Order: sequence, then C-alpha cells, then structure tokens
Amino acid sequence: QVQLVESGGGLVQPGGFLRLSCAASGSIFRVYTMGWYRQAPGKQRDLVATITSGGNTNYADSVKGRFTISRDNAKNTVYLQLNSLKPEDTAVYYCNAEIVRYSSTNYQRYWGQGTQVTVSS
Repeated sequence: QVQLVESGGGLVQPGGFLRLSCAASGSIFRVYTMGWYRQAPGKQRDLVATITSGGNTNYADSVKGRFTISRDNAKNTVYLQLNSLKPEDTAVYYCNAEIVRYSSTNYQRYWGQGTQVTVSS
C-alpha cells in the first residue's frame, strides 16, 4: 500500500508565499516523476509543475518564475514553494507520483488527498 500525504496549504494574502510538502510512504521500491496539480472550483485539474528523479523540472506557464518544485529522494518527498501568490492561484493542490511498488515491475500513479490554497486579502 502506498500513500501520499500533503501539508502546507492555507490562507495567504496576495503577494505572499507558502510551501507545500508531499511525502510518499508505504511499500515503495522506486519513485519516478513527482508533481503538483491544482483544481479550482468548477475547473479541471491542471498541471502546475513536475520533477523527475534526476531533478529535471517542468512548469505551467502561469507559475514560471513564481513557483519552485524540488524533491528529497531519500525521503520520497516533493515540495512546492509558492511565491508572489495571486488570487487566481486559489485552488486545491494535489501531489502526484509515479511509484513502483515492491514485487511490481511497472509504476502506478498515485494522488494525494489535496491541500487547499486560498489567496485573498
């Protein structure tokens, strides 16, 4: 069994910052790409940023220069630093990871439960 547990969401004023964390735990053999997605009310879930096990990153255009994704492979944890937050960044943020379990040959994609980020004055 594998779990992704997120933390770090909250209410912040425009221009503020937050740091999200997501830790994967359980019967994990290997973790490939990890990432963050977000879903605003009434909208689809969109990619925010991804990071490979080698550290290559990819960002949505809307967050480039403001958000930074990083990971700690030893802890199977991915982080998202959110700076210069805007009201349009308000959403539930979900982490995602491609994980190979012990006794498995292929990876599966797992999702966290989501953490709310609200940007408002």
